[in-house]
Amino acid sequence: MEGKAITPAPNASTKSASPESDREVLKIWGGHSLKGQVKISGAKNSALVVMAGTLLCPDDCRLRNVPSLVDIAGMAQILAAVGVKIEQNGDVLDINARNILDTQAPYELVSQLRASFFIIGPLLARLGFAKVPLPGGCAIGARPVELHVRGLQALGAEVHIDHGTVHAYVKGPNRRLKGAKIYLDYPSVGATETLMMAATLADGETIIENAAQEPEVVDLANFCCAMGAKIQGAGTNTIVISGVRQLHSVDYPIIPDRIEAGTFLIAGAIARSEISLAPVIPDHLTAVIAKLQAIGAKIIVEAPDIVRIVPAYRHGATDIETLPYPGFPTDMQALFMALLTLSEGDSLIKETVFENRLRHVAELNRMGADIRVKGNVAVVRGVARLSGAPVMPTDLRASAALVLAGLAADGVTTINSLQHLDRGYEQLEVKLQKLGAKLLRVKASEAANAELPVEIGRSGLH
Repeated sequence: MEGKAITPAPNASTKSASPESDREVLKIWGGHSLKGQVKISGAKNSALVVMAGTLLCPDDCRLRNVPSLVDIAGMAQILAAVGVKIEQNGDVLDINARNILDTQAPYELVSQLRASFFIIGPLLARLGFAKVPLPGGCAIGARPVELHVRGLQALGAEVHIDHGTVHAYVKGPNRRLKGAKIYLDYPSVGATETLMMAATLADGETIIENAAQEPEVVDLANFCCAMGAKIQGAGTNTIVISGVRQLHSVDYPIIPDRIEAGTFLIAGAIARSEISLAPVIPDHLTAVIAKLQAIGAKIIVEAPDIVRIVPAYRHGATDIETLPYPGFPTDMQALFMALLTLSEGDSLIKETVFENRLRHVAELNRMGADIRVKGNVAVVRGVARLSGAPVMPTDLRASAALVLAGLAADGVTTINSLQHLDRGYEQLEVKLQKLGAKLLRVKASEAANAELPVEIGRSGLH
């Protein structure tokens, strides 16, 4: 198969900062209807951890349905930096981790991508030692690696943090981790995934209690099992892993992205437009669908992998509390808040997962929303309309929420700092354009004079 080989970047940087003149913004002309079916990409959060999971295997691994994103490119660079051979051809990645050259990932890469910390579990399991700098990512709150560290210690690893780098190694002649019973104080997705990967090659049985139940955890478990791992209970709060000696080659498709699917369901609702999404796994969207139905929208499952939203003429209010899966996902909180700004009545949103995840409120209020925040609670009083404005998103999901708000706002909305958006959405503006949205990605220096192309046409919502 011909593909593009991925090699470590000389500067170990996934995307160099652009000069101010080259910086891009997204201009959105609001108030236009959407129509048609949108293709949902593979799940970013699943693809990232499965890519790390290929370190467990000394044979070829092929991953399908991998989205083309800045974060995916960053993880590919991190794997390449430790000696993994990767070839990309469209949405297919061919990965070979037979010859791992170095067990320390470069700080310059890890500091930009929190998911990079996932490599510590499989490196430790496979080689018996690893050095990984403390990770970066979106500034949405404290996401300590303490649960990862305590779990790895329970599996027999010696772990210490020195000058911002986590050093882990296994004593003994065979340098193998040993099965253990682990209770997580919090059902952390990252810690569950790290420990599950580490345990696949450990001696004996590992039991993870109070494990995360997210679909991405199940996808990782299915991937590992397809390579020969023995994992039971993924998707429940107790996961049992029986260690095996070695894993084998696999050809594996990544699940559809439930957060991207939820984003487009809300796009249909906020634009008061009927659209379809495929492929999706409706069971992964249960909490989001329930809240859309609660405010008056209809969700129709047209096929096992196709859903359609039929919005209400006027949506009502609802209360939301973010919780670990199967509760309402924190990654959908900002997006649903954008919709509730235009719903009738008062809605209450409580963020319980991350402490800094209400910073998009100020930007939505700049667009005319009426939102008050106290601590981790936001009260959203629905308004008749939003107004386009220049806005500055603070993280990935806040970026998407402001795009959705821009779709429904009067006038023009300009989204700055697109690096957040590009981390987690594959060609979001292209997909929205195909549905009929009017938006353009332009250089910041040209944004003031950028006009909606005549051939795109205009069809108002109002």
